[in-house]
Amino acid sequence: MVSAGLEILGLGLCVIGSLLVMVACGLPMWKVTAFIEANIVVAQTIWDGLWMSCVVQSTGQMQCKVHDSVLALGHDLQAARALTVISCVFGVLGLMVVIAGAQCTNCIRAENVKTRVVNAGGVVYIISGLFVLVPLCWMANNIISDFYNPQVPPSQKREIGAALYIGWAATALLLIGGALLCCSCPSNENSGYTAKYSPTKRATPNGTGDYDKRNYV
Repeated sequence: MVSAGLEILGLGLCVIGSLLVMVACGLPMWKVTAFIEANIVVAQTIWDGLWMSCVVQSTGQMQCKVHDSVLALGHDLQAARALTVISCVFGVLGLMVVIAGAQCTNCIRAENVKTRVVNAGGVVYIISGLFVLVPLCWMANNIISDFYNPQVPPSQKREIGAALYIGWAATALLLIGGALLCCSCPSNENSGYTAKYSPTKRATPNGTGDYDKRNYV
């Protein structure tokens, strides 16, 4: 029961983490306009994402444009695109592997094999978390470096967007959930049970059986 509970908890955390990775991948708020110096009062806010850039007017209107060329993007955005998509693929793959080896399914009969499959699914989820962690930290480092770089104009400076925080939360869930799945062990419900049989009674010629006569009065 404890192992099944760990599997359910770990799988739940990993599924939520994978969904958050997909949300962070689609959101355009990886980089947002930094309101510094004379930029406190502005008529528009700029969002830069992996797939598009959006401009939000002070009136509430928003216009988005998909990135026309992949090669025109920075190295951090190109790497973030690839690694985030790979993380999403690993999340779906890990879900299939864990479900195949879960104790609540009958895809695999042998308990030892089921445990190894679940552990492998946990490793897949941990790798998925690491894949999404790399572009998040890379992007955050570039944003902070440009923010404190005096050679970068204030109008081009950006701040960390909401998508990065969502991605970090997803990474934590994937790593914790994957570790719980790796701690799964085979069920011990039948391992300590031994069948005990009473010896067969031999019948005697008089038909009374081979019983102790002291039991009779």
